[in-house]
Amino acid sequence: MDFSISSEEWTAIVLSLRIAVTATLVSLPFGLVVALVLARGQFWGKSLLNGLVHLPLVLPPVVTGFILLILLGRRGLIGSFLHDHLGIVFAFRWTGAALACGIMGFPLMVRSMRLSLESVDRKLEEAACTLGANRAVVFFTVTLPLILPGVIAGMILSFAKAMGEFGATITFVSNIPGETQTLASAIYTLTQVPGGDAAAMRLTLVAIIISIGALLASEAIAGFASRRIEAQ
Repeated sequence: MDFSISSEEWTAIVLSLRIAVTATLVSLPFGLVVALVLARGQFWGKSLLNGLVHLPLVLPPVVTGFILLILLGRRGLIGSFLHDHLGIVFAFRWTGAALACGIMGFPLMVRSMRLSLESVDRKLEEAACTLGANRAVVFFTVTLPLILPGVIAGMILSFAKAMGEFGATITFVSNIPGETQTLASAIYTLTQVPGGDAAAMRLTLVAIIISIGALLASEAIAGFASRRIEAQ
């Protein structure tokens, strides 16, 4: 088997990494806020919010992509306004792929952070408050360091989901080489053409290597963060 990767395959790999990293980083602040609300908040509609956050996990990815197309397509309810007034287009663009991947990985990120928040000893936060620290200072100096392993785990899960996402992205942004063709859609395309099995296998091996690397990095960073917390 020829293991040399073509320029088109490199384009799909780099684009997938770009989409996955963008989706993860953009989702991070929103995921942290939602996890904090779900872990600490007491309000009417909390169960509804929790259900909406986790909806992408139970819906078929194609349905999620179709909903995005209806809402954010150029003629969609929101997409037409964004296009006509702000010049922003998501459908059939790599930014749309990042948005779809971010939505699909969002529940995994939120759940990991929420579990970490719920395991924090509230007495430590209360002690910081009695020393005169406000809520923002307590969160960034006490809470956030304690939940850092959960935050990192959530980011890695979201990244891995974004790297492997197929149904939502191909429905919302199609499979345009160099623009929206991710690693997963490139593999799918290669399996549909004669003689494409070797290239599909090369990309599959690349996907496996990236996934294993992400998991190992997650374990290493989470372990380092845990040791720092224990030392303090």
